[in-house]
Amino acid sequence: MTGEILFLAHRIPFPPDRGDRIRSFHILRHIAARRPVHLIGFVDNEEDRRLAKELLPMLASLHIEIRSKSRLRAGLEALMLGEPVSIAAFGSRRIMRMVDQLLAERPIDTIFAYSGQMAQYVPDDRVGRRFVMDFVDVDSEKFAAYGRSGRGPLAWINRREGRLLAEYEDSIGRWADVSLFVSEAEAALFRKRAGLSTNHVRALDNGIDHRKFAPDGFPRVEGAEPMLVFTGQMDYRPNVDAVCYFARRTFPAIRAKHPATLFAVVGRNPTPAVRELAKLKNVIVTGEVPDVRPWLAAASVVVAPLDIARGVQNKVLEAMAMARPVVASPAAFEGIDAEPGKHLIVAHGYEMANAVSHMLTHPDEAAAMGQAARQQIINRYDWDAQLAALDGLLGIG
Repeated sequence: MTGEILFLAHRIPFPPDRGDRIRSFHILRHIAARRPVHLIGFVDNEEDRRLAKELLPMLASLHIEIRSKSRLRAGLEALMLGEPVSIAAFGSRRIMRMVDQLLAERPIDTIFAYSGQMAQYVPDDRVGRRFVMDFVDVDSEKFAAYGRSGRGPLAWINRREGRLLAEYEDSIGRWADVSLFVSEAEAALFRKRAGLSTNHVRALDNGIDHRKFAPDGFPRVEGAEPMLVFTGQMDYRPNVDAVCYFARRTFPAIRAKHPATLFAVVGRNPTPAVRELAKLKNVIVTGEVPDVRPWLAAASVVVAPLDIARGVQNKVLEAMAMARPVVASPAAFEGIDAEPGKHLIVAHGYEMANAVSHMLTHPDEAAAMGQAARQQIINRYDWDAQLAALDGLLGIG
């Protein structure tokens, strides 16, 4: 194949400052260095639209829509159409017209869709065009888990979303030439559920810019030691649930042994439940920060106490790259190529409290684990090495 590529993104991948945009940015940059790429996708506001234009030098064209559909409207549309809310939320006639026009006017022979919401814009008749679907993770499993653990109307909504989204994902997986997932664990789960082979479902692991996330080269947050740090988008429900449980249930057990310890929740858009945590003794809620690295550099231990997680947690990879000792839940660890006990500690509940306390009591051991973690990131998670497989999947070079 020697034609052009259409890249569909549910969120324009710039700036690459959160998990989904980091992965899509590196994939986009890799592809755009080899073939002309037309990028179509959504942003949340005018500021995002302005920032997205910094991608123009690497693109053949850029087409953006501000996503303004409310959750209520998306929910009503989903009920009327019998489809997942996740798909209805990203439905747009304007985006569909953009896609149709580009396919009619440009020599596009490959369509790359990032995140399942964008598969709805791939035409039923692809006319010989190759279709690569990057699901990233099996998103339906997250809603199914919420449905199982919840109760009342919200649990019913999550069960419905999990069921319909699973059916949608499976149908897209059977239709695409190849489907990508962020880890072999996610890929294996999807293969089994959809009944597809390894030729049609592949793992494309995330990478990490270990030169950017290095343990020196910039000032660290001062006057906060010892400190535990959690980083992430703080209006994302798994992150919210994780820090609320940790701050109220796990952190007090740690402070009982180490009274001076602080817990910093670092990330944009904290919900009211997260902001409320700042009223607890020794808990800090920063909101958005210009750079998470000074906070990671200052961390005595980085914690990732997620109960529900899909794919690979960039927050864990970033902390490991920064040579920080990490204590992660089994869900946050899943999909990461690292050895528990050597590169990080995997624990949950009160076991997590004990593991964090052990790291605080034995700083030399914690530092050695951090150094081993960084070396594992350098050896295993370089972006160029991770994305080399894309060339063959897309027929580019």
